[in-house]
Amino acid sequence: MDPVRNPYAPGAGQRPPELAGRGRELDVFDVVLERIARGRPERSLMLTGLRGVGKTVLLNTLRSEAINHLWGTGKIEARPDQSLRRPIAAALHMAVRELAPRHRAPDRIDGFLGVLKAFAQRSAPAGRGGAAPKLRDRWQPGIDVPASSGRADSGDIEIDLVELLSDAAAVATDVGTGIAIFIDEMQDVGAEDVSALCAACHELSQLGAPLIVVGAGLPHLPAVLSAAKSYSERLYRYQRIDRLDRIAADQALCAPAEREEVEYEQKALDLLYEKSGGYPYFVQAYGKATWDHAPRSPITAADVRVAAPEAEAELAVGFFGSRFERATPAEREYMRAMATLALVDGEEGARDDMDAAVPTAEIARSLGRKPASLSPARDALIKKGLIYSGERGTVAFTVPHFGRYLRTQPA
Repeated sequence: MDPVRNPYAPGAGQRPPELAGRGRELDVFDVVLERIARGRPERSLMLTGLRGVGKTVLLNTLRSEAINHLWGTGKIEARPDQSLRRPIAAALHMAVRELAPRHRAPDRIDGFLGVLKAFAQRSAPAGRGGAAPKLRDRWQPGIDVPASSGRADSGDIEIDLVELLSDAAAVATDVGTGIAIFIDEMQDVGAEDVSALCAACHELSQLGAPLIVVGAGLPHLPAVLSAAKSYSERLYRYQRIDRLDRIAADQALCAPAEREEVEYEQKALDLLYEKSGGYPYFVQAYGKATWDHAPRSPITAADVRVAAPEAEAELAVGFFGSRFERATPAEREYMRAMATLALVDGEEGARDDMDAAVPTAEIARSLGRKPASLSPARDALIKKGLIYSGERGTVAFTVPHFGRYLRTQPA
């Protein structure tokens, strides 16, 4: 079939042609927007899940929904080595610029921008030995108004963020709408900044202010937030984003194909679900490869079998391999032990597909090492986002089917 007409999109954060299986999450967000518009109290939203389940796609879709409701929006991607000040200042600047044309008092906007500028300028501390701050820590927002004094500029991120977000919410109230800040990879926000963000969301929720934070992160994000503030368990609405069920996975494949007047045989869909496990990224990857190899419609199970090695080779390089290469030899040894222990009774992939956690004590025992000696490797892998600890004393892969991939790699 014509590869130019191939409708599938296995890209990082790239929206698939059919956003299947996410209707519940979209409905929940619409309710949040409507409740806030009517002055009803609502909580900020946290999306959690493994890599490849479409968290970034969903985050972008929710942002589009907020824009459609005439909200001011801004989006950032957290980094483990970066303060939250500069990126959140840039996101709020974008959000308020969207609201400014509808505000009747330009002086009010200028007043907020002065506070925003003061907040942002506190994000450029001197480096080690008094060296100048790195370029990435400097922010030139193009704000013509002078920085304010005495508001959101104390240098204490918790105090400053509470004041800044409260002022931003007041601007949204003037316009009769809201502001939503979207944060991807939220588990990478530093501990001090997470604490400040929780405090700010707590204050806003008590005031009934029309500003929410929508975060997306790995499965241990709730634990990160809970470690920062004990009340975070009640502060946010948590939604776990998981693999697609069979109906949604078939819809993700069939709906875009039908628009191109192409059909699938039932056995082809059976095999595609078996191969992909219902993970949205894998659904797109296998769908794209199968389309390119199928000679005609309807697509058959034989077409899937011919195409599968190409899809798996691409995943091995782009999805799995790039992450594997980031690990040191000691870290790879740790992950290989995890992959071996993830097998149950020799059933290849059975526990991988269930995202099973592996006890760290078992990993140490299998490697003939003391658990404490493996802590540096474990901590480094968590920091790199390759594994996570959902429960004390256990670890699991953040990438679905990663254990299966590791067992194919030479030691």
